[in-house]
Amino acid sequence: MPIPKFVDIYQGLISTSSISSTDPKWDQGNAQVIAKLATWFEDLGFVVTTEEVEPGKLNLMAQLGTGEGGLLLAGHTDTVPFDQGRWNFDPHQLTLSDNRYYGLGTADMKGFFAFILDAVKQMQQNGTDWGTQTKPLYILATCDEETTMLGAKHFTKDAPFKPDYCIIGEPTNLVPIRGHKGHMANAIRITGKSGHSSDPALGVNAIEIMHEVMYSLMQLKQRLIKDYHHPGFAIPNPTLNLGHIHGGDSPNRICGCCELHYDLRPLPGLSLESLDQLLQEHLQTVMQKWPGRIEVNPLHPPIPGYECHAEHHFVQDMQQLCETESQTVNYCTEAPFLQELCPTLVMGPGSIDQAHQPDEFLSLDFINPTINILQKSINQYCFTNSAE
Repeated sequence: MPIPKFVDIYQGLISTSSISSTDPKWDQGNAQVIAKLATWFEDLGFVVTTEEVEPGKLNLMAQLGTGEGGLLLAGHTDTVPFDQGRWNFDPHQLTLSDNRYYGLGTADMKGFFAFILDAVKQMQQNGTDWGTQTKPLYILATCDEETTMLGAKHFTKDAPFKPDYCIIGEPTNLVPIRGHKGHMANAIRITGKSGHSSDPALGVNAIEIMHEVMYSLMQLKQRLIKDYHHPGFAIPNPTLNLGHIHGGDSPNRICGCCELHYDLRPLPGLSLESLDQLLQEHLQTVMQKWPGRIEVNPLHPPIPGYECHAEHHFVQDMQQLCETESQTVNYCTEAPFLQELCPTLVMGPGSIDQAHQPDEFLSLDFINPTINILQKSINQYCFTNSAE
């Protein structure tokens, strides 16, 4: 069956809500989007498999062609929640206005699959001799990137194939992204003992203990700046930010509880295990002084940093195809997990500035260049023997 036109596929994706959230009242799963993608890829001749990772949370894998290696085009099918009152357009309708397509997921990023489908369809219609294909083209559509990276983690744990290269279609203005920092966010909770402020001996002040904890974290921050450096990043060191603190309820009560939330963005090569060790090392003295009163818990699963080295021939090839130099960024993607399988770059239409924003949009100016780059990439890595 002929698949729909590009704009109809795009509309089908945007109009099918697939919000993922740690808040159960928002969380929806992505089963309906995966079902649509499965039909469209099958109609183009792909062999499609889907896997339910958790109830209502699915990954899709599609393959066109046979052999070893090849190219993987990947992306996530979920979106973040939205604030209806801040949107001027229907988040779940593809709306054309001012040479832009508006809608939730147009840029970040399930709309990317419309580009893949149209690129392959055009190649088939324009007489590409698929009998000369030497390596497979793979598609991966994941779940829950916006929350836990569940889909990408599950896929890489026991991947059914190993491509030569991977492109993740996050919005990068079609600039190849070869590396990004990781992200760790923790809550530190101090449990003291409340009491009347007139007699400090009646309690244990959690704010005062937190003061000691924060001093230790500032020492860790300076150590990270001193000991870790990567010239490929605009901010060349790991960053540590104290983002939220709350404690106590009244000036005349000894504070019985205080909680601090912080985030840390490690450079590629600084493992999550090493970060944990550094944190424990810097908190060791204060934790020994206040046994059982300091608890550290992750706010979400940590994401490691990632890098595909600038000298790698895949980076060099994609710079030529995209006609622009590769860059590094500070936001996170699924790249650290897919990089475990093969050299991975992040490159897709639209701007990251639109991600998670009201009136998210993608400029129509991206459509033809994106399809052109995808077709060149497919030719490069599935129709020639360029893999090394």
